Amino acid sequence: MGTEESNGFEPATGDGPPAAEPAAARAASVRTAFEGLLQIRRLTGAGLPDPVAAPAPWELKRPIRAVALALERSGATPSAVGPSGHRVSAGYRVSNGESAGSVRVEWAGPPGSGAAHNEEEALAGCASALRDLGWTVLLYRGPRRRRYLEVEPPSGLPGGHGRA
Repeated sequence: MGTEESNGFEPATGDGPPAAEPAAARAASVRTAFEGLLQIRRLTGAGLPDPVAAPAPWELKRPIRAVALALERSGATPSAVGPSGHRVSAGYRVSNGESAGSVRVEWAGPPGSGAAHNEEEALAGCASALRDLGWTVLLYRGPRRRRYLEVEPPSGLPGGHGRA
């Protein structure tokens, strides 16, 4: 990442520290970043019936960032990692998916947090928020029967390989 991006707004992926800024300030930053994302969609999707209904090329090049922003904007809670490297709170975690350009979303938390118990409902909310923004979302079960989402651009987009 370039210096400008690393010093600017970063959406919560669930692998960072707990939020340090006040909730109202963070919400304002998320709102501004999301409005910027929608403006990018409008500008790059000109001529489409609904230019904000599908991910823009910017999002396809930075899918983890785009998905994390969409989830944070939806009100979903990100997980967090403390200075020791251990999870300190339950929430979504966004990482690289199985295939190029895809993103994995899981519900992670420290032992005893209830993350495994809450994941079905929490991931359903994440899936809904992402589908509303035009992403293709598939639910899977991984090791220890833990659920996760595989998020892809919809088919028909350059770089899209979503499945029906």
